[in-house]
Amino acid sequence: MDFASLYHFLFETFEGIGLLVLIGLTISVLACVIMEWKTRRTFKDRGPVEEDDDDFTFFDDED
Repeated sequence: MDFASLYHFLFETFEGIGLLVLIGLTISVLACVIMEWKTRRTFKDRGPVEEDDDDFTFFDDED
């Protein structure tokens, strides 16, 4: 597969554009999860947090 056919697939077909969108969303979500995880690890000793019991957090530590 040469560069011209790869370019044609990625930027000139519906499947290629969908693939680019999916890759972009995946990379964005992965970057957000990593940054959130590092932020929570850095600022873990900020005191008690008043949360409702019915609130859902993705990074909830069951301590």
